[in-house]
Amino acid sequence: MEKVSIEAVDNQPNPMAAQTVRRPVSDALGTTDFAMNYFELETGESFSGGYHTHHDQEEVFYVLEGTATFETENGQFSVEAGELVRFAPGEFQQGTNEGDEPVVGWAFGAPDSSHNWEDIESVIYCQDCESETKHGLEITDEGGFRLTCTECGNSITVA
Repeated sequence: MEKVSIEAVDNQPNPMAAQTVRRPVSDALGTTDFAMNYFELETGESFSGGYHTHHDQEEVFYVLEGTATFETENGQFSVEAGELVRFAPGEFQQGTNEGDEPVVGWAFGAPDSSHNWEDIESVIYCQDCESETKHGLEITDEGGFRLTCTECGNSITVA
């Protein structure tokens, strides 16, 4: 058995500076088959570094306080305090705080407590293609992200 308080979990914001408070509770508890991350999002912050999907993991977001706005392939929708939303593997999404009040919430993922980075795909602007394209994602030796355009192969690295 493992027990931990949220305040005792080290704050580890996303390397892409998507949020100020991200506490990887699954790491603190030592889970291997289930991911849990606690978030506090200020206006303009997001649960992740961008519009993406996990091909190897489904995700569930639970909003404790505030209202999160999710962008999906089918448009935008809001998830308010006390509500949850699930994304199946392969569904693109990004959750952000577009309101004036903080958003406090959880992100849960299964299976696995950590990501297989080769199974994550992001949609960002590619300077070579001059449009938004899908990009593969990998972690650099320095702990940043390398995003590679699946159309042209152009790569960018985010510290």
